[in-house]
Amino acid sequence: MRSRSARLSVLTLTIAAGVLVPVQPASGQAQTDYTLAVDAAGRGATIDRSMYGVFFEDINRAADGGLYAELVQNRSFEYDKADNASYTPLTSWAPTSFGGGTGTAQVADDAQRLNERNRRYLRLDLSSGEYGVANSGYNSGIRVERGKQYDFSVFARTDRVAGTPLTVAVTDPAGKALADPLRVQVRGDGWVKYTGTIRARESSAVGRLALTASGGGTLRLDMLSLFPKDTYKNRPNGMRADLAEKIAALKPGFVRFPGGCLINTGSHQGYEAPNWERKRSYQWKDTIGPVEQRATNANFWGYNQSYGIGYYEYFQFSEDIGAMPLPVVPALVTGCGHNRATDDPALLQRHIQDTLDLIEFANGPVTSTWGRKRVEMGHPAPFNLTHLGVGNEENLPDEFFARFTEFRKAIAAKHPGITVISNSGPDDTGSTFDRLWQLNRDAKVAMVDEHYYNSPQWFLQNNQRYDIYDRNGPKVFLGEYASLDNKFGNALAEAAYMTGLERNADVVKLASYAPLLANTDYVQWKPDMIWFDNQRSWGSAGYETQKLFMTNAGDHVVPSKASSTPSTVAPISGAIGLSTWATSAAYDDVKVTSADGAQLFSDDFSGDDSRWSKVAGRGSWSVSNGAYVQSDQAAENTLVTAGDPAWSNYDFSVKATKTAGREGFLVAFGVKDTGNNYWWNLGGWNNTVSAVEKAEGGAKQTLVQNDTKIETGRQYDLRVEVRGRQVTLFLDGRKWASFIDDKVAEPFRQVVTRDLKTGELVVKVVNAQNAAARTRVDLGTRVQPGSTARVTTLQGSPDDVNTAFATPIAPRESRFTGVANTFGYTFPPNSVTFLRFPARVRG
Repeated sequence: MRSRSARLSVLTLTIAAGVLVPVQPASGQAQTDYTLAVDAAGRGATIDRSMYGVFFEDINRAADGGLYAELVQNRSFEYDKADNASYTPLTSWAPTSFGGGTGTAQVADDAQRLNERNRRYLRLDLSSGEYGVANSGYNSGIRVERGKQYDFSVFARTDRVAGTPLTVAVTDPAGKALADPLRVQVRGDGWVKYTGTIRARESSAVGRLALTASGGGTLRLDMLSLFPKDTYKNRPNGMRADLAEKIAALKPGFVRFPGGCLINTGSHQGYEAPNWERKRSYQWKDTIGPVEQRATNANFWGYNQSYGIGYYEYFQFSEDIGAMPLPVVPALVTGCGHNRATDDPALLQRHIQDTLDLIEFANGPVTSTWGRKRVEMGHPAPFNLTHLGVGNEENLPDEFFARFTEFRKAIAAKHPGITVISNSGPDDTGSTFDRLWQLNRDAKVAMVDEHYYNSPQWFLQNNQRYDIYDRNGPKVFLGEYASLDNKFGNALAEAAYMTGLERNADVVKLASYAPLLANTDYVQWKPDMIWFDNQRSWGSAGYETQKLFMTNAGDHVVPSKASSTPSTVAPISGAIGLSTWATSAAYDDVKVTSADGAQLFSDDFSGDDSRWSKVAGRGSWSVSNGAYVQSDQAAENTLVTAGDPAWSNYDFSVKATKTAGREGFLVAFGVKDTGNNYWWNLGGWNNTVSAVEKAEGGAKQTLVQNDTKIETGRQYDLRVEVRGRQVTLFLDGRKWASFIDDKVAEPFRQVVTRDLKTGELVVKVVNAQNAAARTRVDLGTRVQPGSTARVTTLQGSPDDVNTAFATPIAPRESRFTGVANTFGYTFPPNSVTFLRFPARVRG
């Protein structure tokens, strides 16, 4: 997953300035005509059972407070300001008492701790009456259901010789009991685990777990837990059932875990290192064994991760849902905007050995060191690990690949059956992408992980991306992709793109939408496939689309070809703009002229800036010394605009000077609004790369790129020449680059597959437009089709969004009885339609 510094914003689905869009039917015309020719007896690429999977990353509170069923937040008092500036060790805890009880509650970190990896504990000094603490859980509170049972546990010790009575209660915020209390007598001044079962008398989503003690003395508590008995498949330390069931319903072929940005950001030192850093890369050995002995860590996404879900639980969950486990380990080169290579040969070898130990943990016999650890945790049989990723979205290609090569060599020597997966950085194109692909091809790497998050238009425009990939080169693992929102329009664009993935199933061997989960109260990123709060969970429109493809993949592609939608090529049009990113800059002598030389706009900033439009809160713009200056070095995306959105075929020139900061400057053209424009980004990405980026619906794609860097204090002359859909850029009078942006956002996409078990053809059609698609389907004469097709349709408005209370996008089942060797079918507007019918090959 890319960090937020990757410059992606989530906006509504819109049609961007200059994008090529199909001609819509004229008023009163409700249909567009298509043909679909199917070589129904033919055979294309084989679709592996594992092609479609899920990617789990602990983002949006996907683990603690999400898939991990634990109801107590900060159960071992390990929260820290290093995790989140608002945290204290008592976050989610508050003092409570009965009958006027008094005492003090404080978190300690000393030699009395439970163990070295669980450093903090709660110390209660009891004065009078019943005194203690209450936990507020996640979201609105602790959720309990009437009649359901919950397992409570705590590690405790007391210095009172007679022991300390401890009362455990589940209440609402006002103190009303939601369950019968549990009473525990704590004895002895050594850590002992106490357990019990609580049955809820009432249902509530705002519960509190209250613990009170009496009798004086000092009571120490740690690892307080309240766990529903009804976890997925009743696993102890298991998964929240409704979320796990929704994931299982996808029938995923694999589970990629545990990330994402959190696997390779922060320190690569171990927990035991001197002055250990709280922000560490995800290291699997920290996450196994008894939960009370597992380390804690600062999560990359701004909170604490407890490792309650660790590698054992990931492997177990993958097995429970019938999916291939696909772990990812750090390569000692940080990604996600950190861009730092760790140069420590001994540490590198330690991580390589950890990876070899991981394979042994997953697959080794009981006689092996790490295989025995797996058996001790409760799983005698191997987990059958076959694929493993090294690294995630590294922006330093050569540094990453040098380390990847060492991992790959060591794994091949000891475990030659493991497929070791490399990656191509955080984008779908660009110099990092090209360099990594070159390195991967030259080294004959088996599989490369690609990631990209783009606009709906990008997905409609790039259906044929993998048609031109080398069939004999590395295979593709599309480990993260999504269109940047959760509307049905986004899901339609993704579905259209998936037809291209299936058509190229000989190249794209694995694919997973991302992210998987989002807690409504802790959203750091969207889109997300499954949403939830304390009480409910629901699938997004993208979830329904992914589920339809994942459960109807088929065994092989059947060759097919469809006609395209008539389209119109409009010139790039839009206003102009100036911007900065974490930099201050001065602009002067802005001029816009038409292609025939007529002046459209001019500003030498000898007056005010009244002709420029600003966005409140984005930067500090002012006219100073005859220049237009943005002086806030911390501000990002400070775009100001001028001119006419209808401008086309023009020249835009400006003089630009970087005055301070991390990057260079940005000049925009073809501007419709702040989320739909082109901009020339000079000195971007911490002044390492320059590029032209195109924004559609807030999502950006790179059109052209090189390594130009910008000097502070030097004035640059910039000129952008827009002619139709061709753009030429000049830097200090010399041609910098030129490109033609002429891809069509084709809304009618299809693929056909065969299910060998049922003997059915599966005709999959995406119609991502407001017109119905009247289609003549020709199966040829080499098959005998059944006359009746089972039809599954997803249909709605592009703006439809599934919520906790309404799911406008849901599958609709029907029958169609007109199947023949040649037949007609009208695919509804804004729809995904799957037709399944038997088709026996003649002779």
